[in-house]
Amino acid sequence: MTHPDRLEALEFKLAHLERGLQELSDVVIRQQQDLGRLLLRNQQLMEQLEDLREQGEGQKDPHEVPPHY
Repeated sequence: MTHPDRLEALEFKLAHLERGLQELSDVVIRQQQDLGRLLLRNQQLMEQLEDLREQGEGQKDPHEVPPHY
């Protein structure tokens, strides 16, 4: 392989690697955004669950069997 051919092959490989790196970077950015949204939603659901627990603490369970005398 001659010097110009080797240089061209290296340039081709470099361009391919740069494109692949950009694609991976885009995926990581999207995943980070998705993770941020999911963490926020998880926090919201945890707060809702805690609110429901607090509301239900003083209430009787409608399915609870009354004690026998």
